[in-house]
Amino acid sequence: MFTNYLKIAWRNLLKSKAYSLINILGLATGMAVALLIALWIWDELTFDTYHANHATLAQVMTTQTFNGETGTGQAVAMPLGNELRTKYGSDFKNISMASWNFGHILAVGDKKISKEGMWVEPNFPTMFSLKMKKGGINGLQDPSSILLNESVAKALFGNANPIGKTVKLDNKDNYSVAGVYEDLPRNTTLYATTILLSWNKYITTEEWLKNAMTQWGNHSWQAFVQVNDNIDISKESAKIKNASMIHLDAAKDGKEELVLQPMDNWRLYSEFKNGKVVGGRIQFVWLFAIIGIFVLLLACINFMNLSTARSEKRAKEVGIRKTVGSLRKQLIGQFLSESVVVALIAFIFAIILVVCLLSFFNGIADKDMSIPWSNPFFWLFSLAFTFFTGLISGSYPAFYLSSFEPIKVLKGTFKVGRFASLPRKVLVVVQFTVSITLIIGTIIVFKQIQYAKNRPVGYTREGLIMVDMTTPDLYGHYDAIRNDLLATGAVENMAQSSSPSTAVYSNQIGFDWEGKDPNSLPLFGIVATTWEFGKTIGWQIKEGRDFSRDFATDSSALILNEAAVKLTGLKNIVGKNIKWNDGNYTVVGVVKDMVMESPYEPVKPTIFTMNTNWANTITIRIKPTVSMQEALAKIETVFRKYNPGAPFDYRFTDEEYAKKFSDEQRIGNLATFFAILAIFISCLGLFGLASFVAEQRTKEIGVRKVLGASVFNLWQMLSKDFAWLVAISCVIAVPIAWYYLHQWLQNYQYRTDISWWVFVAACSGALIITLITVSFQAIKAALANPVKSLRSE
Repeated sequence: MFTNYLKIAWRNLLKSKAYSLINILGLATGMAVALLIALWIWDELTFDTYHANHATLAQVMTTQTFNGETGTGQAVAMPLGNELRTKYGSDFKNISMASWNFGHILAVGDKKISKEGMWVEPNFPTMFSLKMKKGGINGLQDPSSILLNESVAKALFGNANPIGKTVKLDNKDNYSVAGVYEDLPRNTTLYATTILLSWNKYITTEEWLKNAMTQWGNHSWQAFVQVNDNIDISKESAKIKNASMIHLDAAKDGKEELVLQPMDNWRLYSEFKNGKVVGGRIQFVWLFAIIGIFVLLLACINFMNLSTARSEKRAKEVGIRKTVGSLRKQLIGQFLSESVVVALIAFIFAIILVVCLLSFFNGIADKDMSIPWSNPFFWLFSLAFTFFTGLISGSYPAFYLSSFEPIKVLKGTFKVGRFASLPRKVLVVVQFTVSITLIIGTIIVFKQIQYAKNRPVGYTREGLIMVDMTTPDLYGHYDAIRNDLLATGAVENMAQSSSPSTAVYSNQIGFDWEGKDPNSLPLFGIVATTWEFGKTIGWQIKEGRDFSRDFATDSSALILNEAAVKLTGLKNIVGKNIKWNDGNYTVVGVVKDMVMESPYEPVKPTIFTMNTNWANTITIRIKPTVSMQEALAKIETVFRKYNPGAPFDYRFTDEEYAKKFSDEQRIGNLATFFAILAIFISCLGLFGLASFVAEQRTKEIGVRKVLGASVFNLWQMLSKDFAWLVAISCVIAVPIAWYYLHQWLQNYQYRTDISWWVFVAACSGALIITLITVSFQAIKAALANPVKSLRSE
């Protein structure tokens, strides 16, 4: 019986090639989108599962309250590691302090490369179950050792065995290669960490690091823990909550609580509010899962519509089969088998589409996904997915077609009825409601991105480059480097600072001024600069003056941004004194707020101080009259002179600023990709329906043409029904899109509005696309010779 069903299904496919092609192509596209989204979701859900201990690993987070606002971050104090070992050691299998990912210069002979790495305690590689290719996992027990990933080892040593070889770090100290570990996959948090260095060495490299070992108020590091197998991370989090507060003075240091963030939540649940997790990227997982379901539904709707639209052609077949004894359940089985066959063929084409699109999709999603051909779970899922798609797409046609009464069908009195097309119209409305909602969403996402990009940043980004001071050779030569750069004729100005103009690395408390509320504990961003920083980046002085070499007292001078002035509450602040820890400082100027961090958030209250000892970034402004290529060549010559042990690595400030929009840009690109495919699927279904309607009304069109109807009249008659359906879709889609996009925009304090023209543009675009799709069949039918369609009469 089943073999017979398959034969009939195959014959019906070959009999109606055009409709079969539309069905298969529509389903294949929908299934391809669903598979791509499934791969994306799987990549997100399995983030960090590369580490064997991921279920027991966690990062220690700090929740602090300043300026009346509570925030949770990853930075912790250095003594925390020993505190956890001493008082809670029985609950933890491993504890490791770590630095942030820093850029380093690695040199082997004449070969020099720039890579990112962390200073970690010796047990860190074991905690994170790094897969060693060469050497031992405990290599960092020796403070003078270094661990490299495979790519770095190959770049430095080629195919030679690197174990025991010497690497010079940052043109300063030599380290012996103790091990090589497998490159971490892209879907791991530590993907960019390509080298590991000994924490025991790190804390001896600088005097301030030695001092930090007892400073509970200095939050500049990370802490990772691995709990014992019988320990619940959430309960342990509550247990250690006040571990650091017992060493702090709430009046001077603020209130602080510790929170354990499980590794399994690092990727998807990274947003905190009042010390509690409130979400994160999980919202995008749900969003794309819903989009995938709806896009697949659009493809299934096409199948349903075309199958039921052709019901009159299958009516006699149903009548005869029922007459000779077929049961309704047998007919349902036959029609479902036809849809499953179509789904299986569509799945083959879907896999081909995924293979072709995966590289492009990885590019816009910033992923490194691949089809798991050898994974049996993937094939089981794919078969179940295909079978389910076939059942869903074929269910309505199967029950509809099998319900025909054989007497009416065979007597020739069967008519589908005036309301028979109503379900098809409803399904078309559903299709275009989804498509129009996606279009509106895509426009709003890009409108929000553009709105933030157009936000005044308070300085001039164009023509600025940044160079990280990664080696000691660049320190202590500020005036000499600056003079040589200016002498090239390509540089307009140059300065050093403790943060680039696109970030604020340090936040501090400990400020006091006349009239300050003694119960308040304000937090300011701190940027230490050289005299020329403001002139180099082009900040805008609002009150007072800039730092100047003409004033010897500027070593104790401060410049505040507008947000910082507002936080102090002082009027006419220029000339006022501010105490900072044990020093007295004078405010000499106020600059307009600069967007140095998130372009979607309010500007952080920031204080600029004159201090050449904190510098770690060089900012250079290139003359606009000099070509970038020529300028960079001249600048590189100067850096080769002062920093011969490192490659000349630089970053464009405008490109660094553009990276702040990367997440939203990526979501917008993905939404555009899915919206285009959704419209394509919907239009494919409309094309098939329009073709069928034109075929159904061939004689009517012939009669109207003989009676004098113009091509325009006939086009209008055939197109208006579809236009009305799209108009109804617009009425439904607009409030749905407005509601959810309004909710999404609330995530941003600096956000665009939802303009009326967005809805008009989306609806007009959908209507135009619909008319273009339908017009081909409508005009073709209107231009047909009526003699051919009427001669049977």
